[in-house]
Amino acid sequence: MREKKRVVIGVTGGIAVYKALDIISALRKQDVEIKVIMTESAKQFVTPLAFQSLSQNMVITDMFAEPKAWEIQHIALAQWADIMLIAPATANIVGKVANGIADDMLSTSIMATEAKVIFAPAMNTKMYENKIVQDNINKLKGYGYSFIEPASGRLACGDIGKGKLANVSDIVDRVLIELEEKEKDLLGKKVLITAGPTIAPIDPVRYITNKSTGKMGYAIAQEAKERGAEVTLVSGPTNLPKIADINFISVKTNGEMKEAVLRYYDFADIVIKSAAVADYKPKEYSNEKIKKGEGDLELTLARDSDILKILGERKKEQILVGFAAESNNVLNNAEKKLKNKNLDFIVANDITSNDTGFASEDNKVTILSKEGKVINLDKMSKKQVATNIFDMILGKR
Repeated sequence: MREKKRVVIGVTGGIAVYKALDIISALRKQDVEIKVIMTESAKQFVTPLAFQSLSQNMVITDMFAEPKAWEIQHIALAQWADIMLIAPATANIVGKVANGIADDMLSTSIMATEAKVIFAPAMNTKMYENKIVQDNINKLKGYGYSFIEPASGRLACGDIGKGKLANVSDIVDRVLIELEEKEKDLLGKKVLITAGPTIAPIDPVRYITNKSTGKMGYAIAQEAKERGAEVTLVSGPTNLPKIADINFISVKTNGEMKEAVLRYYDFADIVIKSAAVADYKPKEYSNEKIKKGEGDLELTLARDSDILKILGERKKEQILVGFAAESNNVLNNAEKKLKNKNLDFIVANDITSNDTGFASEDNKVTILSKEGKVINLDKMSKKQVATNIFDMILGKR
């Protein structure tokens, strides 16, 4: 058995080329061996030397360069790879492969490999949305090629829309998942997860909410699915894409989330409440928009349902996991919540951190168990946090 997993990264021309360096760096830290193929256009943005330094392997750029050993290079690379990752993937390389064109080292290597090939597109929004490009993507998906959806935001050209290379941590997580061939240790288990914020309406146009994006809960749901669980995700309003092959329930308010959770609670084996549920709601809701007056507007807030406490009181055989987003006395407050709400585990994180927590791709948490076990997790992707949560639930940590 090989000690290291092997990834060939194909780099095509575009402003996002520099992000491929971060992908390589992150994978090397996970002890993944990397070889890089660069197209001629990619070399216009970043030099091969940069990729050579990070990958610690020679970078292949010329299909007809003299090989270092007696081997047909594109065949050798195709056979060497456990996974081929194309990042960034331009419309050009997607179109080539979709239509059987193999005219450079990268396209011939993709054609020749039996390894899993993952494309991470990055291009102008209008180009990405072009019917020809979308047809090519769908054609490749039909052939079994995988894609990592691009992100939305401001592009290098100044346009705003979908087309940015996906977050580096998401790409790295996806590659590691594919390499790991995760054990189906949750097969036959029903996992209920809550994610995102809830809202407390004030009038038809205004509401109270919080900064939760749902990323942590969605990462937990993805992890549970990959480990074989039957997953139900109850989600407040987010901008995240739905996860395929799970039971997805969209809610808005505390009351809607409580109703949905209680509907599935008795049938669940593991329940993870990662949602940031609104604790208070306006005591009186106005059916009409509240008009702006000359003076201040005063709202009286009433306590809303404590869903986690209700679940703790009704708990039978379920494993119940809560989250504690704290700004001070993080561990003390988490320990009190663990005990007072009859939890089996609690995941505590400091929301005052600038580079983790709400809206971040990463998290830094401490997991506590009711038996007194404490595990501190340093900064890592939310997907990796999710892996550790389930490992702890299953007694693997």
